Amino acid sequence: MAGTGSDVVRVGVVGAGRIGTAHAATIARRVPGAALVAVADPRPGAAERVAAPWGARVATGPAQLFADDGVDAVVVTATTDAHADLVEAAARAGKHVFCEKPAGLTLADVDRGIAATDAAGVAFQVGFNRRFSRDVAAARAAVDEGAIGTPQLMRSLTRDPGLADPSAVPPWTIFLLTLVHDVDTLLHLNPGAEPVSVYAVADALVAPAFRDAGLLDTAVVTIRFDNGAIATAEASFSAAYGYDVRGEVFGSGGMLTFGDGATGSLRRWDARGRHADTVRSDVELFADAYAAEFAEFTAAVREGRAPCVTGRDARRALAVALACVESVRTGLPARPAGTPS
Repeated sequence: MAGTGSDVVRVGVVGAGRIGTAHAATIARRVPGAALVAVADPRPGAAERVAAPWGARVATGPAQLFADDGVDAVVVTATTDAHADLVEAAARAGKHVFCEKPAGLTLADVDRGIAATDAAGVAFQVGFNRRFSRDVAAARAAVDEGAIGTPQLMRSLTRDPGLADPSAVPPWTIFLLTLVHDVDTLLHLNPGAEPVSVYAVADALVAPAFRDAGLLDTAVVTIRFDNGAIATAEASFSAAYGYDVRGEVFGSGGMLTFGDGATGSLRRWDARGRHADTVRSDVELFADAYAAEFAEFTAAVREGRAPCVTGRDARRALAVALACVESVRTGLPARPAGTPS
């Protein structure tokens, strides 16, 4: 894989929705060595709105951006069902690719992206931003150092602060788009181990009227690993108190915990008790992690190496998420599909 030969990686963003807007601002403001040069979105005015504050060019669609010789790398933040096609098209155009998770909704889709980026010799990174948060990074370092011995019990949870429009949430979102983050975190914090069994239960407790449409908003997953570790992951779309992401690794020699959802260390005590302000979105909680993952991506592009989070990592996490879906459908444990070497 060849580097860019330049100190600055010229980045185009495909998709000007909520996360695309946030990523564009992060790249423009917080990533040394990266320059936001173009934004593509076919919706009238969408690309202009995101590009204008940063002086970036506007592309009418992905094809125009991929054909732009002034773009070295693309960040795919379009709708989830378009991710696999966009990764493949970008790679064929010779662009390095950062794709928001999931990189596809099937293992075959992710495999297409892996094959296309491998064939083109371009970097392919997937947006598992939690690995880049200070807490998770420190936890992984402690695991690697043997500070807690062998992982035995693990936990990760995601609780979103609300379900704004149930009709707009695709079926199985809780596994494929939400808990896939927790799965990746658990895989990351149990290095060298493979998941061998998954059991999941889920229901529509937040919006029961949408149960028949396939929207499940509350879920708990149990994962067994081949090194004996047992992990749980849980998610809810109804945390009244804020955006809550936490985790724990209990080992033979100790325990690690991370995350509390607070905006800072300030606590208030009054007649009603003890209080802390909490974050309300992923963009707020993981602002530094988003900047760090893009710093890694641009460094990989410049240096001509693979990023530390690849399409194969995305495939492993998706295999577990799909096993969750199978488990809920059958009511039985499911074995994740094998991952490529």
